[in-house]
Amino acid sequence: MTKYRITAPKTLNATVALPASKSISNRALIIYALSGGQVLPQNLSDCDDTEVIIEALRNMPDVINIKAAGTAMRFMTAFLSVTEGTHTITGTERMKHRPIGILVDALRSLGADITYTGEKDFPPLRITGKKLEGGTLEIAGNVSSQYISALLMIGPALEKGLELRLMGDIISRPYIDLTLWMMGEFGADAEWTSSDTITVKPKPYEQHDYFIESDWSGASYWYEMMALINDPDAELRLTGLKDGSKQGDSVVRYIFSLLGVKTTFQSKKSTKPQTVTIKTNGRCLPKLEYDFINSPDLAQTFVVACAAKGVPFHFKGLSTLKIKETDRIEALKKEMRKLGYVIESRDDSELIWNGETCEPAMEQGIDTYEDHRMALAFAPYALKAGSIIINNPQVVTKSYPSFWTSLAEAGFDVEEGEKVRE
Repeated sequence: MTKYRITAPKTLNATVALPASKSISNRALIIYALSGGQVLPQNLSDCDDTEVIIEALRNMPDVINIKAAGTAMRFMTAFLSVTEGTHTITGTERMKHRPIGILVDALRSLGADITYTGEKDFPPLRITGKKLEGGTLEIAGNVSSQYISALLMIGPALEKGLELRLMGDIISRPYIDLTLWMMGEFGADAEWTSSDTITVKPKPYEQHDYFIESDWSGASYWYEMMALINDPDAELRLTGLKDGSKQGDSVVRYIFSLLGVKTTFQSKKSTKPQTVTIKTNGRCLPKLEYDFINSPDLAQTFVVACAAKGVPFHFKGLSTLKIKETDRIEALKKEMRKLGYVIESRDDSELIWNGETCEPAMEQGIDTYEDHRMALAFAPYALKAGSIIINNPQVVTKSYPSFWTSLAEAGFDVEEGEKVRE
């Protein structure tokens, strides 16, 4: 097992080249392929999740292994359903235990030819692609937005288009809106036609140059560092972000403003990616209550940041955390105890900290559970503790391969510890 010891600098003053948005890259690649695949999007993410889609689209092998990439599993399942040929799509052992039955049932109702080669409702899947008629489809609104996005993106390729009715509560709406916005960027006619219905007309995608902005999820860890730094003169400059971004996690700038981090864009008028400066203003709410229903990937960042700042919290809207790369609710409770904080959960969808502490056990290191966001969210805690050990730090390649290099360039000491044969 590889371990990194992260030792924090006294201050921060650096320009950080953020990774390209994984969410936008993965959508752009599927739409690019559905448009005929002539003009590859520019500034694609170099993360694992995007690389497996690029590899699959480039070679279209009989067996497509998307490894641990949940987004790729969902998007490629829908894509293969409308693409000629027969393929088996599979992944890691964890991926084989991540449910996909809701998406498969939805695609089958549109006429897709999909069979399970192992356990029902879970990958691997054998898919024979063909022209699908489309039409009206109902799906629960509280399922992963990636199921919904996967269906929407193939809408223009369906003979009758797609009318998608979302039943009940709708979660992660910003990710659905991001998908619709990107489809429109490529010429599709797709929009909300009522509060719970999205209509996609059978109008093909158009090919054109497309440049991908930086990742607001990746920016969140630098915001966390700014919230934890004990220096009023500290400053970070984050490249390639858009004011008014369609990324759901761009809400991070607002939530961190409640913890004393100020965001300044180079230009208020520009719609192009630009450099953002973040500083601390020392002001902080005494308690943070927030519903992460639309941005669950930020939960780990704020659990660590709030506890480190001594800010009690009550976070809701976390039901999807149970089926991410790991059970993030249980992982957070266990690893936060190592830092000395007792976090409670409620109804598998809420996390609460009332200020209760326990004896820390930081020498064990933070386990990452094959989950990139565990490593990314806990590393900034070095600014609170002086240093922190991260076990299996290579998991960051799933979304942010350059993270440790960027940390070192910003003044952190990133020391590789003893390698132990597992």
